[in-house]
Amino acid sequence: MTRFEEDAFGKVELPEDALYGIQTHRSVENLSFSGRSLRDYPDYIIALSEVKQAAARANERAGTLPRSLFQAIEEACEELKTGCHDEQFIVDPYHGGGSIGSNMNMNEVVANLANEILGGAWGGYRPVHPADHVNASQSTSDACHTALRIAVIRIATRLSEVLWRLIDEIERKGIELLEVRTITRTCLQDGMQDSLGTMFAGFAQGLRRRVGQLDLSVKALRAINLGGTVIGSGVGASKGYRVHVLDALNEVTGLSLRHRDDLYDAAQNMDDLAAVSSELQLLSSMLIKIAKDFRLLSSGPEAGFGELRLPAVQAGSSFFPGKINPVIPETLIQCCFQVIGLDRSVQASLEHGELNLNVWEGLAGFNVMDAMSMLHRAVTLFTDKCVVGIEADGDKCRAMSNSFIPIVVALKERYGYLQVSQWLKEESIEEIRRRYESEVNEK
Repeated sequence: MTRFEEDAFGKVELPEDALYGIQTHRSVENLSFSGRSLRDYPDYIIALSEVKQAAARANERAGTLPRSLFQAIEEACEELKTGCHDEQFIVDPYHGGGSIGSNMNMNEVVANLANEILGGAWGGYRPVHPADHVNASQSTSDACHTALRIAVIRIATRLSEVLWRLIDEIERKGIELLEVRTITRTCLQDGMQDSLGTMFAGFAQGLRRRVGQLDLSVKALRAINLGGTVIGSGVGASKGYRVHVLDALNEVTGLSLRHRDDLYDAAQNMDDLAAVSSELQLLSSMLIKIAKDFRLLSSGPEAGFGELRLPAVQAGSSFFPGKINPVIPETLIQCCFQVIGLDRSVQASLEHGELNLNVWEGLAGFNVMDAMSMLHRAVTLFTDKCVVGIEADGDKCRAMSNSFIPIVVALKERYGYLQVSQWLKEESIEEIRRRYESEVNEK
């Protein structure tokens, strides 16, 4: 069963049960390449439906939208927020045109649901029209700009929760390992003796700093441009709408959003999203370092460092029986490689903005959402299946802590650098070790 819709470019055939319309169809037909669709981003669907709901409220309060149409649009948006129509959002999120396909996909779905509520048929767009009513007083650039930031804020909240839990578990593990003495290393060469727990304390503090900076960058996204329409001038939106729209948006979302100081700036510059992406890249670099250290410290079991024992979660090799690989740290590392790659795309989106509007902002926003979602999953796995169950090999650590270099360091503290350097030239390792043991026995 199908229906037909027509525009200036001709007539198209649509499934009869499609809530989307001809503009969505053309975006899918002309602009798809990634293999993804808006339905893969439920947070964004919810956020954009909230923008439409808030805009309808503001238009009704301004006297530019009849109350009956406003109520139908609001009811349609509330229905979308339940997720029951996500399959209707079929546009490729990375399409050209400055997110026009995403905006029209939402406008058409809301319009058809609203018309059904008012007794109309899908595809007729009477009495509610996608552009004239659902998109009233908005442009794609301010509606999608705002929805992207709302979605990122919410995903970031969930990511922050799992990151702080990781920090808590690493700190707890560090306290547990404070009494385990081992050798430290610089330039991958033996260094002085110290507690294994101090390395974990360093992990936790570094992550604490990075997550704090990420949270600050996300906080800046609360400054949005809804009401600025295309380039920030507000042309096409009534004065009454612009007075009411921010309050309406905060009512609908439950967030404390505010307007950017300059809406022209908001249309031209998406450096706030780029800053979030940069923080995700820095966070990923630190997570890579931690995961790599876990791999090194657990290497072996006989011919490697072997100071840590990571939880065994599955067979590590189809060739070596009983081989257990550090697959959870390696999964986190690969996730972080992907996040770093996505950041390059986000920074390119910032760099290639031109003149009055950055049309690449949608690409940046969806890449930030992808990065956060991947990190959420990978960090959760890393915490639950690796960090929580880490153990130290006490015997191996004690043997490491009694190796030659810590002995040299201890002798240097008593006799000085020059004297110990002279001994190293004149005496064998065993002679110096006996000298140290004699010192210990005398004490």
